[in-house]
Parts: sequence; C-alpha cells; structure tokens
Amino acid sequence: MTIEACWVYKDGQKLRQVPLSPEGLRLKPGEFVWVELTHPTDAELEVLINRFHLHPLAIEDVRAKSQLPKLEVYGEELFVVARTIRRNVDHLEHGEVHMFVGRDHFLCIRHGVTFDLDPVRQTLEATPTLLMHGPDMALHAVLDYIVDSYVPVVDEAEDGVLAMEQKTLDAFLSRSEIRLLFALRREMIKFRRMLGPMEEVTYKLEHSDLPSIDAEARPYFRDVSDHLRRVNGRLAGLSEVLASVFEVANLLEQQRQSSITRTLAAWAAILAVPTAVAGIYGMNFEHMPELKWTYGYPLVLTFIVLICSGLYVAFKRSKWL
Repeated sequence: MTIEACWVYKDGQKLRQVPLSPEGLRLKPGEFVWVELTHPTDAELEVLINRFHLHPLAIEDVRAKSQLPKLEVYGEELFVVARTIRRNVDHLEHGEVHMFVGRDHFLCIRHGVTFDLDPVRQTLEATPTLLMHGPDMALHAVLDYIVDSYVPVVDEAEDGVLAMEQKTLDAFLSRSEIRLLFALRREMIKFRRMLGPMEEVTYKLEHSDLPSIDAEARPYFRDVSDHLRRVNGRLAGLSEVLASVFEVANLLEQQRQSSITRTLAAWAAILAVPTAVAGIYGMNFEHMPELKWTYGYPLVLTFIVLICSGLYVAFKRSKWL
C-alpha cells in the first residue's frame, strides 16, 4: 500500500498536504481534497468510506479489482473505473484506476499497472484556471493521462506487426513467430474490448448531465473521446494487418507445399520410365525379344535416356522443376 498524494486545493491553488485521517480530511468551504492510493489497505479504505460516505456497491467494485471501464452515479457522487495498460517485454500488463468524484473530493485508487500521477497534478497546478473548476477537471486530467499512455503501446505493437508483415513476405515464419502472431492477436482483441467501455465512459461525461461535472468541463472530455477514437482506429488497422499477415503466411505455405508436390510428382514420373523398363526385363521369362540381340542393351538405355530427358524438359518448361 502507498499513499501517493493527499493534497487540499482551493480556487486553483494548492493549500496543504494532509494526513489520511478523519481529522486531516476535514475541509473548509470551497476546498477539495485530492487523494491517491495504490493498493490501499482496508483501514485506509474505511477512512475514505466514513469520511465521504462512499457507496457500498462502489467499494465492492474497488475490492473486486476486476472491473471493465464504467461510470456509475451514486447520489451526488460519480464512480468511474478506467483501465491502464503497459507492455512488459513480450506481453501486456493491465491495471485499474477507481475514481470517486464529489464536490469536495477526488479520490483515486489504483490496482495492478500503476504510473506516477505527479506530472498530472503539476500540470493542473500550473494552470489554476483549470484547477479552480474542482474535482471534475482532476478527473479529466487523469483520464487524459491514461488514454495518452495507450499510444506508446499501440506504437510498439504497430512496429512489431509491420516488421512481422515484412518478414512474412521475405521468408517463411517459424513456429515461434506464429505463436507470437497469435499472442499479438489476443492482446489486440483484449485491448479493443477494453476501449469500447472506455469510450462509453467519456461519451457520458461529455454529453450527460452528471453530478459534480460542470457544463464548462464537458468539452474537455470530448478531447479524451477523440483520443480514444484515434487509438481504437489504429487498433482496428492493426487487426486488419494481423489478419492479412495470417492470410499471406497461409497462402505462401500452400504455395510452397504445392511446389514441393509438383516437384515430387515430376521426378516420380521421370523415374517411372526406367523403373517400368527394368521391371519388364526383370521378369523371368525364357523367350523374350532383344535378350540375345547384340544392340538390345544400349538401345534400351538410349530409349530410357530419351524418354526421361523429354519428360525433364517438359516439366522444366511447365515450371514443375
């Protein structure tokens, strides 16, 4: 557990840092508190529950740690769940951010993949005209930061997919590379499954009349929605590229197998001629023509060479060899 931040603001200005306790969270009129917790303990959650009267269903979601992005309204308070994502070597790691937004508080509780929100607070503190709007602008700043963190993940995925596409055209994929393609496909499907609910959350924040969200703040959430749509569009393009890589790899493999089959069939046809002739003369009959003829043996060899040569030339012209 980590208490990342517990700051009190008023009129766009940082006033003081307070302890996470009932006494520390007592606020004066016009003030709001920004609290950030990572993997909080039950005792820390109890302080927030008792001080801000958080709804039991929302707290149940916080403790479950397995929620898709969503927005819920409990009286005069918003409960927002967002998902974080980060690449770790060869796979994606996921996390959750649970946010409670009221008139006098912005509570941010994080699980799984976490990141430093100090730059977000510092940016807001540097623009008091935004911060003075209150907790709704804190919600926008965090959501915008989360969505922007998706972009490097998509960039890296694009680089990997395009490199794999080029390799598919240059050479046949190995078993490990095929497994990597399937892993990338699964990751993109999970990613897009997460982005859908995230877009619903930002759409509601932009268009719905919600408590603790001022009308002046709605255009800012439209900007977050635009970023999400761009990320989703890029992921859709990646999915198409992945599908084309699979299709091209399959076609090339079929072509290779067909080429091998034609080559084997051509050589089998060529070898069938001497095999047939040798089989005939290998039969144990006493009276067979050409057996005692002086030129029989070289004539048969010449016949075999001519037929096999003719077949070789024919298969070569048809590109079977």
